[in-house]
Amino acid sequence: MSWIAGTVVFWLTAWALNARVAASGWAKSRVGRAFVPVLFGVTILAVWEGLVRGLNVAPVILPAPSAIATKVAGSLPLLWVDFAQTFLKGALPGFVIGCGAAVLTAIAIDRSPFLQRGLLPVGNFVAALPIVGLAPILVMWFGFDWQSKAAVVVVMVFFPVLVNMVAGLQASERMQRDLMATWGASYWQSLFKLRLPASMPFLFNGLKIASTLALIGAIVAEFFGSPVYGMGFRISTEVGRLGLDMVWAEIAVAALAGSVFYGLIALIERGVTFWHPSQRH
Repeated sequence: MSWIAGTVVFWLTAWALNARVAASGWAKSRVGRAFVPVLFGVTILAVWEGLVRGLNVAPVILPAPSAIATKVAGSLPLLWVDFAQTFLKGALPGFVIGCGAAVLTAIAIDRSPFLQRGLLPVGNFVAALPIVGLAPILVMWFGFDWQSKAAVVVVMVFFPVLVNMVAGLQASERMQRDLMATWGASYWQSLFKLRLPASMPFLFNGLKIASTLALIGAIVAEFFGSPVYGMGFRISTEVGRLGLDMVWAEIAVAALAGSVFYGLIALIERGVTFWHPSQRH
């Protein structure tokens, strides 16, 4: 009961501190904006640790964060090999190919009313297909190496980026487009000098969504076929062995990699769309 009581006291104290900091003017500073989520995350981990220890939860059901951290520290070489196979060889190439194809397709759709009316509904249909059904088919088509994981990622990231990019190309004001036409600008001049810059906030929204989907898609693909390494392969294998600490270690690495990838895209967005009102704070 001492663990439970201590956990409750810590939770209430941390909650009050976080609420006070979030309501203060300091929270609007760069350090304050980072401190609030970090404190909240540490609080969640501490409460998790206290409840697992206080309730004597079996490690096979839910290991404590300290046990997961110990497993991560003791398995760094293996975790790096799995990460390189899943993210660097599967998720990242699929992300680049899928997002690049989506941008080019969006420009083609914007240029052709026929494609706008015909391709978007088809893309919506493909996006609604369950990835757990497509993944084994793509693995059979492209084999067990990185190509099948990249193909699954392409399918997952293509439509979100396409929809956002199509909306972004239509975001410029009619008066601005008329002004470009008055100056005798061609379609491509209007595209590169007006419409593509105006579409950047929409594009980066799609890229941030795709950054989280890319790693998920690569991991799911590895459930259906992979070499003897990879995050999805390791998770499915360790679940069969009841090695839940290793499963959570892989999940922790995936969450950290996804967060860093998302943050990198958000950082690039701030530099590219510095002029947009959403970046003025």
